[in-house]
Amino acid sequence: MKQLSFIETEKPVENQEWGTFKDSLRAPIHNWFVYPAGFSYKAVESSIRTSDIQEGQVVYDPFMGSGTTNLVAKKLAINSYGVEAHPFVFRITQTKMNWEVDRDDIAHALREVETQVRNRKINFNGSDVHAFLQDEFPKLILKCYEDSTLLDLLFIRNAVVEGRFSQAVKDIFFVGLTNILRQVSTAATGWPYIAPNKQKTSSLNKNALYEFARQINKMVCDIRNTVDEANPNYKDSFHKIFNADSRNTQELIPSLCVDHVFTSPPYLNNFDYADRTRLELYFWGEAKNWGEISRDIRTRLITSATTQISRDDPRYNLSKKLQEACPDVFDFLQKSVLKLSEIRLTRGGKKSYDYLVSGYFNDMIQIIAEVYRVLKNDTKAVFVLGDSAPYGVHIPTDDLIGKIGLGVGFSDYRLDTLRERGGKWKNNPQRHNVLLRESIVTLTKA
Repeated sequence: MKQLSFIETEKPVENQEWGTFKDSLRAPIHNWFVYPAGFSYKAVESSIRTSDIQEGQVVYDPFMGSGTTNLVAKKLAINSYGVEAHPFVFRITQTKMNWEVDRDDIAHALREVETQVRNRKINFNGSDVHAFLQDEFPKLILKCYEDSTLLDLLFIRNAVVEGRFSQAVKDIFFVGLTNILRQVSTAATGWPYIAPNKQKTSSLNKNALYEFARQINKMVCDIRNTVDEANPNYKDSFHKIFNADSRNTQELIPSLCVDHVFTSPPYLNNFDYADRTRLELYFWGEAKNWGEISRDIRTRLITSATTQISRDDPRYNLSKKLQEACPDVFDFLQKSVLKLSEIRLTRGGKKSYDYLVSGYFNDMIQIIAEVYRVLKNDTKAVFVLGDSAPYGVHIPTDDLIGKIGLGVGFSDYRLDTLRERGGKWKNNPQRHNVLLRESIVTLTKA
């Protein structure tokens, strides 16, 4: 393995919100879908500017999520690639990237949807609305809405699905209706958790059709304003995004074609990305239960939650590739995994944090190797991520990612601390007392 070569800042960098979605919550198009693992679009802009990436060059995000990196690239007329394994989230991003949708078609279709919903309400003969809804939705959905609101949402959904609109318009309506699902719920449905037994009074008696129309009109304005502010040459840029596996992109992205990578991988904090879209998946009928989410989504994602793990699966043994490329990382992780395997037997939940750690880094070395393959020489890959301490065993993810980068061929890496994490949990007796941090890891390809 190459000798360690890196620079580490001792103090947090100036903008500590880069690892959060706060900036993007206020930004047109970015805020169409509040992804629980989003990051700041301003961080992407800054990284592109600092790396002197120009119009016509290429950026790549192997964890595309809701499209922050690719949206910034498009606005700047910079070409982009993106890979996202979650099919539902991919469809959201695909829609956010389509600024060419006909706005007059949207307005016409919206009027038709509004008319259809009003007519369906007039003609609805069901005396027992709740019983009718029970045939349409899983129990979780029923618990999260007033019956009248859920009935309106169902009528909107059906009008959109059955409407004779272009696919681009249907996609806009799909994202718009998805956007308001948590807004009109009377349950506590803030990200990332759903608490159906906790009432959110601010949503009582909200009119779903009004909120839907308002959201669609806002989205039309967002597209118009974004296009007006974008680089005039944005239409000449290409943006190739894939619902695929970033561990294996050889058939999707050519070698030595990317000028810059900006991404934020899943953190090693047992966050179940598949489960966090459960409300939306259930509403759209794309899953009916935990098993279907596991089969269709959870199995596609890189290892980041114990809910993905089967203890008899050999994939969760530390990989030979990791051992050969990064022996010191392998040795450290092997000791950590052994310690976690012993601790879990003493804990009530017996969570598979040992396999979570090994599976995560088995996946990450494949992705980092792919990033190295697609990057041109004299370029950088920027990762925003946090460390973790499952069962109190500290895993310095940022430093390990940097060392793995060296193992697959990068010449050096730099760590910049964004902020400290976990301070608000210091009085929780169930939590470890390890002070965590969120960092920027910059890998350089010479």
